Amino acid sequence: MILADVLSGLVETDTDLLLAINGWRAEWADYFMYVFSGKWIWVPLYAAILYVIVRNLHWKVAIGCVMAIALTIVFADQVGATVIRPVVCRLRPANLENPISEFVQIVNGYRGGRYGFPSCHAANTFGLAFFLFYLFRNRALNWFIMLWAVVTCYSRSYLGVHYPGDLLVGAFVGFVGASLCYWLFSRLCKYRRKESYEHIYVPIWVGGITISGILAYALVRAML
Repeated sequence: MILADVLSGLVETDTDLLLAINGWRAEWADYFMYVFSGKWIWVPLYAAILYVIVRNLHWKVAIGCVMAIALTIVFADQVGATVIRPVVCRLRPANLENPISEFVQIVNGYRGGRYGFPSCHAANTFGLAFFLFYLFRNRALNWFIMLWAVVTCYSRSYLGVHYPGDLLVGAFVGFVGASLCYWLFSRLCKYRRKESYEHIYVPIWVGGITISGILAYALVRAML
């Protein structure tokens, strides 16, 4: 009974937080969050990260690093989508089968798939963020990439497709995946961090320009 009451309280709090985040609306934010939540918009950022890796690591180590990052994403995505979701079967907030869907506001008709626990967006973005944290340990890059992951997660609740709890568990899955894959990479490739890395700020600049572009687009669309 105690466990059931605790779980019920957590679910209720999770729902209240979701409705609070989703309930704050601004036309420009609709456009901003929808684009920010996309996958292809971040290709330039991923390319910038790849550039820094190739620029600073021996080619064999760089290949191992890229493979480890790919494995981190595959682990995070598959554990969330293939292992946990079919067992938990928690409907997304915006799913029409969910009783609270009538209170959830959506953008551009987007409701996501059927189940959303845990969030693969959160797992993937935090998986990448934690791996880069382990890899470079650069304060500025750490702050930027973690903030990027947090805003990505926020956008998912804003869009009504994930409860905050989905995002927290997804982030934890990403953390576990990144920790395991970095451990394997560092030992198999005998990777040792350097005191400094060339062009380490390129991902921050590219990511910042991308975010500025998304914001400009959102503001213009809201004014039209």
